[in-house]
Amino acid sequence: PENWRATCFLYLIKTMPTKSLRFLLKGLVLLAILPAIASAHPGHDGGHGFGWDFSGGFAHPLSGWDHLLAMIAVGLWAAQLGGRARWLVPSAFVGLMTLGAVLGHGGLQIAGTEQAVAASVLALGLLVATATRLPLAAGMAVTGVFALFHGLAHGAEMPATAAGLQYGLGFVLATALLHAAGLGLGLMAARKSALIPQTAGTAIALVGVAMLAS
Repeated sequence: PENWRATCFLYLIKTMPTKSLRFLLKGLVLLAILPAIASAHPGHDGGHGFGWDFSGGFAHPLSGWDHLLAMIAVGLWAAQLGGRARWLVPSAFVGLMTLGAVLGHGGLQIAGTEQAVAASVLALGLLVATATRLPLAAGMAVTGVFALFHGLAHGAEMPATAAGLQYGLGFVLATALLHAAGLGLGLMAARKSALIPQTAGTAIALVGVAMLAS
């Protein structure tokens, strides 16, 4: 159906506890207004400058469900894994994504990158839905592989007129914040019931299936 994204998102919202829902909504509002604040900074109009390039990079992971849901899923899974995985798994994603972005901006193209990004939504959602526990190194490797494809997409889609460093800082920060949002939601939801993050993972996986089928 045409409204499958909205249906999945509404299902996810309905299953969240009130406190987690408030936290999510506040986070989404903050993520939505930060790019506008940055681009409205005096002296950065006209489509160039630090504020413009940074805000463009910051907005990129938020502009598609594939990137946004995958980042949140990484945070949710890190919360389930616990211990050092709570920061090492997201850090591995950010690091490999940055490498992928550099390679993508440099012209590296791998066939099926978009499909791999969509597949990451399905796979990461399933990891959360099934509360799969992997050794720390394996968990970092899994997220790192998907991160490379997300980075390649970011780098390839970077505007030719954008300054690479500023644009890169923007999408790296947005990614880290989405990881933190997923981690925070996972930790809070798990205190009430382990089924809540697993339900969220199921919804994310369903979106991934729809993305691959479209």
